[in-house]
Amino acid sequence: MARLPVLSADELIKALSQQGFRVVRQRGSHIVLQKRGAETTVTTVVPNHKKLAPGTLRSILKRAGLSTEDLLKLLSVVLVGVVPRFW
Repeated sequence: MARLPVLSADELIKALSQQGFRVVRQRGSHIVLQKRGAETTVTTVVPNHKKLAPGTLRSILKRAGLSTEDLLKLLSVVLVGVVPRFW
C-alpha cells in the first residue's frame, strides 16, 4: 500500500473533481462534494484545512471509493510539477 500524501483541502478537492465529484455546498469549514451516478449518489465531506490528517484523508478516500494509488494517479495529473510530501 502506498503512503498517504500530505494534502490541503483545495488539493484534494481538485483531485476529486477529476473523478467526477462536484462541490454542492459548504457550511463553516466543511465542504460537501457529490458524485452522481445512474443509480447512486456518493457524498463525502472535506474539512477546509491546510493539512488534512491521515485518518481524515483515508476516511474521505474510503467514502469516495478510491484507493491511495488512485489518489496518487489523480494528483499526478492535477499537481503537475509539485513534489508530494508524505506522512
